[in-house]
Amino acid sequence: MQPYQIAKTLVHNFNAGPSILPKTVFQQASEAVLNYNNMGLSILEIGHRTDAFQAVMDEAQMLVKELMQLDSNKEVLFLHGGASTQFFQVPMNLLHENASAAYLDCGVWGSKAIKEAKLYGKVDVVATSKDRNYSYIPKGYTISDNASYFHYTTNNTVEGTQMHAMPQTSVPLVADMSSDILSTVMDFNRFSLIYAGAQKNIGAAGVNLVIVDPEILGKTGRNMPSMMDYREHIKNGSMLNTPPVFAIYVCLLTLRWLKEQGGVPAIQQVNERKAKLLYETIDQFPVFNGVVDKEDRSLMNVVFTINDPEVEKEFLAICKSNGMYGVKGHRSVGGFRVSMYNALPYESVVVLTDLMKEFANKKG
Repeated sequence: MQPYQIAKTLVHNFNAGPSILPKTVFQQASEAVLNYNNMGLSILEIGHRTDAFQAVMDEAQMLVKELMQLDSNKEVLFLHGGASTQFFQVPMNLLHENASAAYLDCGVWGSKAIKEAKLYGKVDVVATSKDRNYSYIPKGYTISDNASYFHYTTNNTVEGTQMHAMPQTSVPLVADMSSDILSTVMDFNRFSLIYAGAQKNIGAAGVNLVIVDPEILGKTGRNMPSMMDYREHIKNGSMLNTPPVFAIYVCLLTLRWLKEQGGVPAIQQVNERKAKLLYETIDQFPVFNGVVDKEDRSLMNVVFTINDPEVEKEFLAICKSNGMYGVKGHRSVGGFRVSMYNALPYESVVVLTDLMKEFANKKG
């Protein structure tokens, strides 16, 4: 068989997270590691309560509010622990032990959130797509008006599904937006609490973004450690303890980059263009199988398979030899997963789909 003639001019990063960041962010961050703002100090060693870092925190919070068009009552926090900490921090702060919370189960991360919430009160799983290996988003479920809140994952990184419409409910909305935050225009003010691990669309691993309406806090009657209390973090401006200084700085640089691209409306157009090209390629060639219902397909994480395991291995090897990283599917799903976060260039998807087309034609 003739070798594949795909031009390999650079590495293409389709990793699901930690994932691709803009090249300009790497350049600016590396310079700051050596000499931040010509201070003669590294960003890694400046005090978190200095004016220099306070300016970083202030600008990062301001850009989040600007890019998401948040109301003035919303608080923006940068916290330790990643999104997984929020699985229990959310119910600890919002769920009274004698009340219940509504949850949607659409994948591995939603299931983990449900498990943690059950430690603090009753959980009503309003719907699940587990019956078909989480390959679709449930519709037509009912959310009780008495629920403390309704929690769902907007984009399921492992399974490749995404919520394309906001749930209609009168109870506070809580969303895990770890893998699609700032990728699509929506009314972020509809949410009482949003959380997102930074390592996909916001910045580097090591920090978690939380956006919260203070009006929903302090109603459980529960005593909790100060580090778990959102109110304490709000009072202390995300500096209740030493924050992850470098990770927050990388967030700032990424948020600046997103604003320079034209903000969320502009990046949504790019994301839709990338997804359209890849899904059309999958649907065009029978060797590839899209496993997610078309109406629920994710713009961020595209999951597909090849029926023959040996052919799957061959395709993975070809991707690797052509500088394509992160194409292998999650261990719980198998197949392939192509993650296309904000910073992934359209050109990388073109190179991948060209390879897919050549591969499919060679396989007949």
